This record gives sequence, C-alpha cells and structure tokens, in this order.
Amino acid sequence: MTAAPRDDLARRIAGEITLSDDPGATLRKWRTDFDISQTALAEQLDVSSSVVSDYESGRRESPGIGVIRRMVEALLDIDEARGGSRIRQYARVLSAGFESDIVQDLREYPTSIPLDTFYDAIGATKIVDGDQDRISGHTVINSIQAITRLSSEEFYRLYGQSTSRALVFTDVTRGESPLVAMRVVTPTPNAVVLHGLSEDELWEHAPSLATIDGFGLAVTNRDLDEMLEDLRKLP
Repeated sequence: MTAAPRDDLARRIAGEITLSDDPGATLRKWRTDFDISQTALAEQLDVSSSVVSDYESGRRESPGIGVIRRMVEALLDIDEARGGSRIRQYARVLSAGFESDIVQDLREYPTSIPLDTFYDAIGATKIVDGDQDRISGHTVINSIQAITRLSSEEFYRLYGQSTSRALVFTDVTRGESPLVAMRVVTPTPNAVVLHGLSEDELWEHAPSLATIDGFGLAVTNRDLDEMLEDLRKLP
C-alpha cells in the first residue's frame, strides 16, 4: 500500500482528535469505525487496555500529540495487517473530495456486476426495476449530511467515475429527501438503495418517482457496519 493515502488519513484522524472538544470520544469513534477493540489497540501499543479505556472515557488527561500520533499509527498498523480495507475505503472517499461523515464508501468495480448481485450482497429488497440491470460501482452516502451540506455540483460528484452505479443512502426514515433530490440531479444513477427501513416503512410515493426517473429502487435494514464489510467483498 502506498504511503500517501495512509499519511493523509493519519493526519486527518490526528487533527480531528487534537482539535476535538472531547478527544477521548473522538478517539473512540475512530477506533470503533476501524472495528478495533480496546484490547487489540492496547496490545499494539504495548499498554494495558485500561489505559485506552481511560483516555476514551476522559479519566486520563487529554492525550498529547505524541500519544495521539502513536494511537493513530497503531490503528493504521492493525488495519494494514488485516489487509488495509479501511485505509483504502477512506482513501477513495478523501480522493473524491468528501468528508467521511458524508460519504461512507465510494468504489469503482473492475467490471460491471448484475444489480441483483449487489442487492443480494447487502440484503436489499427490490421495490422497483430500473432501466438498467448492471452497475459499475457504488457510493454509500449519509442522506442528511449530503442533502444539508452539498451543493448540486458536489452532489453530482457522488457518482464517482460513472453514473452506472448504485447510490446507497443511510440515515433514512421514509425516503422522501433522497428521492426528491434525485428529481433535481441529472443524470440519475442506475439504482438507489434506502438503508435503515423496511418495505412497509417506505414513503408511498417513492416507487412512482423511481419509475418516472428510470432507476431501480431497493430498501435494506441491514446493520450498517456489516453492510459496508460485505460491500468490500464485491469484485
């Protein structure tokens, strides 16, 4: 793995922890986002797990830059030893010019795959068939953050290298906002997946809007971390 993505991510994590009003909570956020236990991090740092716990809970004085640097490097070392999936994920998002709290994953596939294969991978229920039945990539987006913070030009960049993709919107309650947003963004993706709700909870007008704009529509209430992990297994 090249040093640049890792170094960029290390600086971003360290900066966020250093500038945070609650450094311990921010450290805990990144540790859990990397799916690393306190015990595993402590072993990498050669300290007791209580030390990590004390920093995260605020029982210890806020860590200095030297401690933060060691913790960040330990997180990244563990991820690299596991294959580096988290580093690659963040590298894709950052290189596209997004913050990781807006775009949770962005990926291009080496070859297109059937849309049904994508749905199966994330446990999605198909609601509407679109005009296209294959995709060449996906973007996982926090719907609230994207709609409130992105301009129309930035929203278009969610398509990455191709509009032949699935846009997965998380933090969805009924699906009104993402589906309305799709009405004003052109061109449209091949598919939209609404994460966090069942078919019964879906906004009643969502299927008709998807049909009008010609994209496939599906819903999934799969655990978010598990869904992201399964997406990493796609070709």
